[in-house]
Amino acid sequence: MTSYTDRTLALAGILQACHLVQQVARKNTSGSAALEASLGSVLKIDAETTASIYGGAAGVALGLERVREQLGKETAHRDLEMTKYVIGVMHLERQLAKRPDMLDKIRIGVERTQAQTAHFQITHTNVIAGLAGIYSDTLSTLTPRIMVQGEQGYLSSPDNTNKVRALLLAAVRSAVLWRQVGGRRWQLIFARSAILREAEMLLRSLNV
Repeated sequence: MTSYTDRTLALAGILQACHLVQQVARKNTSGSAALEASLGSVLKIDAETTASIYGGAAGVALGLERVREQLGKETAHRDLEMTKYVIGVMHLERQLAKRPDMLDKIRIGVERTQAQTAHFQITHTNVIAGLAGIYSDTLSTLTPRIMVQGEQGYLSSPDNTNKVRALLLAAVRSAVLWRQVGGRRWQLIFARSAILREAEMLLRSLNV
């Protein structure tokens, strides 16, 4: 895979997790396959390829569609709230990179959650609560915090709160990956066409 393929997959991982946060907060829904791929990416620490972190490119098909919308020429399709979440997630990743103590704490939490998946599916409420706990104990203590907008009735549900936090953890995990494969924020402006082209090619390969 080319470097831009890897970066596009990682960016799709960020956007997919952020989109699922919106779905939970606004509609009380989340696509099961996309949710599984996003949450599962947190637990895949030593994957051989970028795609395998998401169980293949199909795992971030939803995210690739969001990349196409956010970076495409049709500005009417762009979601400003999504942009705000992505910027917030990338900012958290930069802060996290300066905190080796927090990285260690996240790693320990991930290993503990990996052990849980021997008994439960990745989308089980116990596993999601474990991932949410990692986020609450680490990333949520950094500022500025990501403020999620949505229906208060949905956001007041403990299960939904946990799902949102687990997905934000997944988004930051993809932001770490984005940085590792050479992704930088300036590329979202000056390499927009290259990323968009990769997203289109990946979607075509998935027949999406």
